[in-house]
This record gives sequence, structure tokens and C-alpha cells, in this order.
Amino acid sequence: MSTSRIAVVTGGSAGLGRAVVRELADRGWDVAILARGEDGLAGATLDVTDRGRRALPIPTDVADREQVEAAADRVEREWGPIDLWVNDAMVGVFGEFLETRPEDFERATQVNYFGFVNGTRAALSRMVPRDRGHVIQVGSALAHRGIPLQASYCGAKHAVQGFTESVTSELIHAGSAVRISTVDMPALNTIQFNWVRSRLPHHPQPVPPIFEPEVGARAIADVAERPRRRTWLGEPTVMTVLGNRFVANFLDGYLAKSGYSGQQAPDKSEPMLPDNLYEPVAGDHGARGIFSDRARTTSPQVWYTRHRGLSYAAAGAGALALAASALSAVRRSGRA
Repeated sequence: MSTSRIAVVTGGSAGLGRAVVRELADRGWDVAILARGEDGLAGATLDVTDRGRRALPIPTDVADREQVEAAADRVEREWGPIDLWVNDAMVGVFGEFLETRPEDFERATQVNYFGFVNGTRAALSRMVPRDRGHVIQVGSALAHRGIPLQASYCGAKHAVQGFTESVTSELIHAGSAVRISTVDMPALNTIQFNWVRSRLPHHPQPVPPIFEPEVGARAIADVAERPRRRTWLGEPTVMTVLGNRFVANFLDGYLAKSGYSGQQAPDKSEPMLPDNLYEPVAGDHGARGIFSDRARTTSPQVWYTRHRGLSYAAAGAGALALAASALSAVRRSGRA
């Protein structure tokens, strides 16, 4: 019997998904890659096989439920049971809500929300009967706080958050061993900002501070190997989630002032690629975008997330030391 671990990654041909494909292959997973662009699929396949693992590229539009189900059928028919399903595929529309064509908004929602619903359904319908498996939803700080110029994306991410919480409760009620995890990302330097459909006067950019996509990929792979229900990655994500809980009204005004300029890069003169909203962009574009000159490769919070046990131990040791110091002080005062 094969002992290989089988993962499916949607949107695995580029951006964060491409980094996830590489990271999982580095850790010994065989990876089925679901995406629309054949050039990117070919490049991701080579990334996996160069790392000594099996790759199965499947052209798939995740907004099409039948295509997703057919892809899942193919993976299990050719390789066997899926152990891990990572929902990552996304498209972007930048511009004010009333300036966004309704059909563009709906298409973004179909990919960014229903793509996750379709992937989750395909995974769980196979995992639940055998009572094992793991689904990871690639979330975002924007699942907790909407920002201007990205209403379709923020709305979809909020919807994925509520959908996932609902399904998680159902699995717990059933006593299922199948796990669902969400990993909420900070701003990442991915190729998406070169092929979003944009109405902005300047080049779109992720809201700083920006992290390289490999930071997110390592976090996802960590959760795949040590499942946790929720992970907030990076200080900006933690601050966004907590800030919206306590000072949402302040953030409304703050983002109204800063959210427009913060998502544009006047210094970037590189021409945009054709947008990929309806059709894939030709070529293999890899994981990283054009913002490596300002992207971080780690952060203290990212280190803490990846070394949680060591952090707890250090905190416990510090608490013991503080308690011992306080007790010693009390004893000295008693002898005085």
C-alpha cells in the first residue's frame, strides 16, 4: 500500500498557490495542481517533479462545480484518496464598487467564494465517508476587515469565513475526524497585482507591509502537518483582526483616507499583464510579483506562529523566573 501523501492545490500555477505547491513537494507531498493556465500548470509540474515528487496538473476553473468534481475524481482514480485539499484560487478586481461592472463583480465572487465552496464540497464529500482528511482555506486579513477598492474580494473572503465556520460546526457535531483550517494571510508579493482587472490610475499594490509568498506557503504547509483551526499570519493580520473588533468605526475613516493611496504604486512603471478575470494569462509567471524590493521574508509574529511550542516554553520559563524573583523579594522583606 502506498504511503504517499496526496495534496490538491487550487490556483497552484502562480502566486501563493505556486509557492504552496513547491513547499508541499519539498516536504514530501505528491501534488495535484488545479488551475486554468496550461503554461503555469506545466511550470508547477516541473517544480514538483524536480523535487522528486509526483505532479498531476488538471486544467480547472474552480467557479465551475462540475470541473472541480471531475478533477477530484481524476486525482482519486489515478492516485488514491486525497489527504489534503488547499483552496487558494483567486482573481482580483480593483476599483470602486459603483465603477465595477456587475458581471465582473459576479465573476470575482464566483471564483473567490464559490470556488472555495466547490473545492470544499469536492473534498469533504470524499473525506467524510472515510473519516479522514484535511481542508485548508487560504484566508486573508481582508476576511475580517473590508477595505476600499476591493469590495468583491473582501465580500468573498468574509463569505468564506462564515461558510467555513458553519461547516466546521457541522463536522464537530457529527464527531468527524476531518479537519478544516483557515490560514489568514497578510499582504503578499504575488503576481496577482500584475494581472488583476484594475481601474486605478497607478499600478496596484498590496497594502504594506508586504511579505514574500513563501512566508505564506510555509505557514500553510506547517498547518497541513500540524492542523490548527485558525492561524493569523503576520503582525498586520493580527492588528487588522483585533483592530476591527475594537475600533471598527475608526478604521472606516482611516481607510477612507489611506486605503486609496496605500493600494497604488506610482513608482512602478512596469506594464500590467492582461487581466485573468475570465481567461488565464499565457506564460509561466511563477510565485513572486514585482514588489520584492519592499517585501519581507519573515517577522517576529511569523516566527512565533511557526515555533509556538518553543514560544510557550519561553513564556512559561519567564513566568517561573518572575514568580521566583517575587517570592525571593517577599522572603527578603520578611527577614528585614
